[in-house]
Amino acid sequence: MRRRWKWIFLAPLAILAMLLFIAIGGGVVLQLWNWLLPQLFGWRPITFWQALGILLLCRILFGGFRLHGSGRSNFRRRMQERCEHMTPEERERFRQRMRERWGFGPSTSESKEP
Repeated sequence: MRRRWKWIFLAPLAILAMLLFIAIGGGVVLQLWNWLLPQLFGWRPITFWQALGILLLCRILFGGFRLHGSGRSNFRRRMQERCEHMTPEERERFRQRMRERWGFGPSTSESKEP
C-alpha cells in the first residue's frame, strides 16, 4: 500500500520536472539563438516554439531517445560478468588482444622481439 502512495506523489512530480526541463531547455535555446545568430549571421530571431523544435531536432539527430548512461552501465556490467567467468590466462589473452587491436601498450610481437 505504501508503494502505491509513493507513486501517487512521485508521478506528478516527475511530469512537472519533465515540463520544467523542457521549458528551461527551450528558453536556453531561444536566448542563445536570439543573442548570437542574428548578430553573427544576420538570421532572424526565433520564437519559443521554434526553439523547442530545434531542441527536439538536435535530440533526434545527436542524442537519440534512450536514457544516457544506461547503455554504458549495461555494457560494463556484462563485461564484468564475462571477466569473472574467465581464467587468469583467458583474461590476460583478452587484454593482450585488446592492446593489439586498439594500439595501446606493447603487443606480443613487439615484446618478443629482442
